[in-house]
Amino acid sequence: MATVSNRRVILKRYVTGFPSEDDMEVVTAEAPPLAVPTGSSAVVVKNLYISCDPYMRHRMTRHEVPNYVPDYVPGEVLTNYGVMKVISSGHADFKTGDFVWGLTGWEEYTLIDHPETLSKINHPELPLSYYTGVMALPGLTSYAGFFEVCKPKKGDYVFVSAASGAVGQIVGQLAKITGCYVVGSAGSDEKVNLLKTKFGFDDAFNYKKEPDLDAVLKRYFPEGIDIYFKNVGGVTLDAVLPNMRLCGRIAACGMISQYNLEQPEGVRNLFYLVTRRLRMEGFLVFDYYGMYRRFEEEMARYLKEGKIVYVEDIVEGLDAAPAALIGLFTGRNVGKQLVAVSQE
Repeated sequence: MATVSNRRVILKRYVTGFPSEDDMEVVTAEAPPLAVPTGSSAVVVKNLYISCDPYMRHRMTRHEVPNYVPDYVPGEVLTNYGVMKVISSGHADFKTGDFVWGLTGWEEYTLIDHPETLSKINHPELPLSYYTGVMALPGLTSYAGFFEVCKPKKGDYVFVSAASGAVGQIVGQLAKITGCYVVGSAGSDEKVNLLKTKFGFDDAFNYKKEPDLDAVLKRYFPEGIDIYFKNVGGVTLDAVLPNMRLCGRIAACGMISQYNLEQPEGVRNLFYLVTRRLRMEGFLVFDYYGMYRRFEEEMARYLKEGKIVYVEDIVEGLDAAPAALIGLFTGRNVGKQLVAVSQE
């Protein structure tokens, strides 16, 4: 059988500080056999879309203490969630031609030895790329973080940081569906406009133009904040804490502003957790896999009814993948960042 080439993105070295495109390399290797051997329960997939996510930065550093996800290994292909087409299958749940999403390689073809980690795409009438974002882990992160951690009530005042990103844009729209007042922060005027005109936020501001975050939060939330959906850390969290209302809730989803700092920024206002009787809870989406089917059906309905809209930033080809990933940390992307690997 003729061999097939397989373009792939590998990690060249462990990273300290801010990552660069040069920390990764696009190489050509031999693809796995495209026919699964008889008796194997593995599947071979053709990768269609791969997701760029901030948590991948954690995996590029070698940790002495095990991280919540395994570190990448220099010289080996990067992995993350993506959308795939099954090329061949030895697993009873998947057949050739099925569209699936799950953990895969940043490459053209991947042999998946444990296909129980894959999920069938139950709504192929939606864009397949949505299963890297709004219909996959970023969507479930938004849904579980907002409803299970924040426990919103109609009329709550909600603040979302990194609000135009893969998670933030969904959180804001779920808050509006719930009947909340929502303000988001983003890093450009273009993104601020997107929040107000496309995603339906009540208001938004460009944090890069606001030297005094405490003052700006008092301007947008004169009566205080009930819910803060936290996608950044450091100075933003420090400014939010004094502006929380009694018994407010903070969902600690991410800290993208801290991921590349060798010495993370401190937070000085934590005593407000006590005096305002606040609850700040960190969470990982993996804890909420059990509610995925409920989420999937509800989100598909919202998308079809136009109650939620989703913006994607798609780059073409694996050669563009390293720059797309690095761009997350400078705010270059507008919406969910993903890479189109190949055609169906």
